[in-house]
Amino acid sequence: MAVEMRLPAVHKPISLAASQSNRDDKHLVVPGDVITSDTGFMRGHGTYMDEDRLTASVAGEVERVNKLICVRPLKTRYNGEVGDVVIGRITEVQQKRWKVETNSRLDSVLLLSSVNLPGGELRRRSAQDELAMRDYLQEGDLISAEVQSIFSDGALSLHTRSLKYGKLGQGVLVLVSPSIVKRQKTHFHNLPCGASIILGNNGYVWLYPTPGHQDEEAGGYYTSMEPVSLSDREVISRLRNCLLALAAHKVLLYDTSVLYCYEASLTHQIKDILKPEIIGRARCVTSRAQLACANMAVPATTNDYKKSAESYET
Repeated sequence: MAVEMRLPAVHKPISLAASQSNRDDKHLVVPGDVITSDTGFMRGHGTYMDEDRLTASVAGEVERVNKLICVRPLKTRYNGEVGDVVIGRITEVQQKRWKVETNSRLDSVLLLSSVNLPGGELRRRSAQDELAMRDYLQEGDLISAEVQSIFSDGALSLHTRSLKYGKLGQGVLVLVSPSIVKRQKTHFHNLPCGASIILGNNGYVWLYPTPGHQDEEAGGYYTSMEPVSLSDREVISRLRNCLLALAAHKVLLYDTSVLYCYEASLTHQIKDILKPEIIGRARCVTSRAQLACANMAVPATTNDYKKSAESYET
């Protein structure tokens, strides 16, 4: 029986001066920091008045809208916006609606009138449809949906009227902070490595094998229970560990960053990706690749980034 032992690692020292400069560039504050002494500004969320000084009450980024100043927390529950793509779990079936857990302060609501009927029928929902609600979605099912509106108490109203939304089948759910999921035009991606990913704005990420075809007659309720091949399971497991590695270093999650991290991890076993030294190296490779893309430079190969990251010390 093999036993793996780990010794304390030598970590790279952090410069306090560089850390302070980064805070100043991004307008980051911690509780107790004085934002401004000007009395002409209005107090917003995450702030309070202390002897005519506007002070931060949470750790986060300062945002200013005209004369209103607020602090957006770096770590908080999901605050939904109309049009967000979310992944949730059905927690309760009620009259003409489902309760959905979406990592927000309150349970979201999915109305019976906001879902597609099997076969794509366009008609009013009847009493028979209400009796068959558990045939569509039941407690414990995972769904992908879009935020349609927000109620006065902050609860989200969802809809699944598009065929890309609906019940999720076989896959892996990864939980990350909602603040590191990058907002994009589309959050559904078919990666070239053989798996697909749904990046929910609420911090729920869904990994699943790329489907060969989609049954449009099912209206988003068809779930394939065919056995998943070993190669697909290995790809999904590697992507899952890559997501956790990027989330540990607060790297923005989107299709490009996930793909760069996946390519950088191919030289390591799946179980070794979450080791501290491997996480740091993968993060370094991903950051260099993102920087090259941001500067409109053409990256040579992933191996070049790996060679340049060998000098990285964790």
